[in-house]
Amino acid sequence: MKTGATNHQRRNRKLRLCLLSLICAAFVPAAIAQDRERAGEIVANLAGGRVIVHVAHDAIIFAAIDQPIETNSIPPRAMNIDSTHIGILLGASEWRIPADPKPVRLDKDFPHVSVKNPNYAVDTDQVEPDLETIGVAFLERLRPLVSQLRHKIEFKPDEALFEVVVIGYAPADYGPEVWTIEYRIQQEEIATRGDFWQTRLLRPRFTQLYPPDKKAPKTLVEIRYPDTIQGPTLLQLIEGNEPDLDKLSRGEPRFSKVVENIDRGQASKSGPQDATDFLRAALPIISEKSKFFLGTVTERGFNWVVPPDEPLEKAQEDKNRPPEAPSLRGKIKP
Repeated sequence: MKTGATNHQRRNRKLRLCLLSLICAAFVPAAIAQDRERAGEIVANLAGGRVIVHVAHDAIIFAAIDQPIETNSIPPRAMNIDSTHIGILLGASEWRIPADPKPVRLDKDFPHVSVKNPNYAVDTDQVEPDLETIGVAFLERLRPLVSQLRHKIEFKPDEALFEVVVIGYAPADYGPEVWTIEYRIQQEEIATRGDFWQTRLLRPRFTQLYPPDKKAPKTLVEIRYPDTIQGPTLLQLIEGNEPDLDKLSRGEPRFSKVVENIDRGQASKSGPQDATDFLRAALPIISEKSKFFLGTVTERGFNWVVPPDEPLEKAQEDKNRPPEAPSLRGKIKP
């Protein structure tokens, strides 16, 4: 797990230098951040970490491990997107505006949007309308914040400023699905105004991670932000017979069956309770004392297994929302 730590440290140093001018208040000394805020510049805090998803039989088990990009980084946050999807937010999910002491958080006051917005289009015609609606809703919230970035930001063209992991059930009995929606930026220098850059938020990019292509194995899904996080995935540890995980599976027959299903590319055959309990037992082993949360989603609702430290605020009411719809305010399992 510690292999490549030197490269990761170099990457963090490079990222701090790239974002020093504006993007992340956590990356600059407190005095500099305060000066920038007094100067009227918006700053963003980044959430870094790993998201692990196991689509089991009749349930989706998901977890997020907090791996701070810097000392004052915010953790990954979960939110209720709509009646059939939850989202885990990575990257620039919290913004601070100098005139407002309360940060703008993209996981709060998320509007319920049930109709496709004709003013926007996504990058591919392969995305279903419900996912496009979700992508556009985040786009509309993020765009006015990004437009306030006035300094050069050394992000690579393919690096996401903000990323949402969408987990849930597709309409029309399509079944479980996992997607990432990534938001990138483009900048242009305004020569007549000196060191002044116009920042534009690009249309979201959608990537389907589950279900896999036909005949491809059905196994664990893992997402990392930033993608330079070092170390093997949970799947790689299982396949490599990592000693602690191997001991865990051998000590419990039902865990051994879960691991066997994963190894065979048949993770969806695992029983939901067994898969949940296995991941609950494995997380302390792979998280290296980092904080994490764990939950499950079914077509009947949502449950926390290990809730996040921060309590969830009540979401905006949706009059058209059926009472049986999944909710992030579901019952917490003992």
